[in-house]
Amino acid sequence: MTVREWAAMPEDEPGELRDGFLEDEEVPDVTHETAVGWLLTLLRPWASALGGFAFGSELKFALSNLRGRKPDLSVFFPGRPTLPRRGPVTIPPDIAVEVVSPSPADQRRDRITKLSEYAGFGVRFYWMLAPSARTLEILELGPDGRYVHVLGATEGRLPQVPGCAGLSLDLDELWREIDRLGPEEPAQS
Repeated sequence: MTVREWAAMPEDEPGELRDGFLEDEEVPDVTHETAVGWLLTLLRPWASALGGFAFGSELKFALSNLRGRKPDLSVFFPGRPTLPRRGPVTIPPDIAVEVVSPSPADQRRDRITKLSEYAGFGVRFYWMLAPSARTLEILELGPDGRYVHVLGATEGRLPQVPGCAGLSLDLDELWREIDRLGPEEPAQS
């Protein structure tokens, strides 16, 4: 399947495109969606006030003719080319965020496969937020086309976020929000 065929699939059809084949994507749980919602609540007004955009997880990016991804969040800084209203986006976002789930397959995909793909696509900043480990990593694309680790944090207020003037994040607030959820494992009945 081509990226155009993938992008034309019904909205509720899950999956990302890898080497022309539909690949299962992770099934988000409540922790994942809490983290995505929390970040989007911060990033959307910040980006919009500057003249940029922040999008949720169903935006389809055409990384190549046979590869398509849907980051959990993506941010476009102001001054970028106009985005299409429909179809796959071929312009790399300035920030791609993946909320890393605890399963080994999802960690491998986010930390190895997508890291390489996003670098090749030209995504300037790649954020990996891992709620189970309570970590945030921010990587910046270097001139050699490889990511450099520019921030690693586990707690506290981050008054300056690399590449995001005027944006601050309070990781303790995010962890408190997640802690309001029920236990890690559902109760046995």
